[in-house]
Amino acid sequence: MSSTTLLRTALPRAASSFSGRFTPRAAIQVRRATSSSTEYVPGGPIYKGTVNDPTSFPSPSKTHGSYHWAFERLLSASLVPMTAAAFVTTGSQYPLLDGLLGISLVMHSHIGFDSFLVDYVHKRKFPVLGPISSWALRTVTVGVLVGVYQFNTNDIGLTELIAKVWTA
Repeated sequence: MSSTTLLRTALPRAASSFSGRFTPRAAIQVRRATSSSTEYVPGGPIYKGTVNDPTSFPSPSKTHGSYHWAFERLLSASLVPMTAAAFVTTGSQYPLLDGLLGISLVMHSHIGFDSFLVDYVHKRKFPVLGPISSWALRTVTVGVLVGVYQFNTNDIGLTELIAKVWTA
């Protein structure tokens, strides 16, 4: 079976509109004409400019490079001995440990949720929802930091809470 007959069976309306020989080039032109009339599907990417415009790159920043990655790993690794120290030192005699553990847990959670937002709710694809969710995360993080501070200074503290939950 030749390519001409394959194209005629694949595009019967396009083939019937041409008189004479049906070529693959004519099929491509017909397909281009019909595909430009398709409707926009919501949720697709939003691009500004044309395909010939240069890609804009963000300005280089040390905080979003290898230093940022090293800080994330150091923070994650430091949570293990701090949590173990919270089990060993029961009581509120160590307010510094309470403060470090509270800040480290909140920052670890903030970095994880921020990575989720950067990956799945990016502001280029979601120009309204992306910045709103980033600012909502920042607001919630500040609120949780204030709550952890209040809990550590006015209540029993995180290390005492961990000990009570463990023995409950």
